[in-house]
Amino acid sequence: MLVELKNGETLNGHLVNCDNFMNITLREVYQTNPDGDRFWKLKECYIRGSTIKYLRVPDQLLDVVKEEQNRARDANRASRGGAHAGGRGAARGGRGGRGGPMRGGRGRGRGA
Repeated sequence: MLVELKNGETLNGHLVNCDNFMNITLREVYQTNPDGDRFWKLKECYIRGSTIKYLRVPDQLLDVVKEEQNRARDANRASRGGAHAGGRGAARGGRGGRGGPMRGGRGRGRGA
């Protein structure tokens, strides 16, 4: 991925980590000065999020992420449901109500 900093430098490398403050760690990094005439190869680089101007993520990577999200969403949908799948309400007979064979559920109540 390509990272351009506010000072004009660019860094190109493999994303290792990114946190909630957009602090980024890259590995196998190629750094270019603002004029584009000097280059450095770095093994690893940490970039503070507040210094980043913009990020460029390859389209190929975005497609892979979308596919993974779709697969995860479909798997989540398949696991949801009522009493059949062991979801919410399974212990009380499925669709709510006063329960059945279970005694001593919540509160003091009168019992079944």
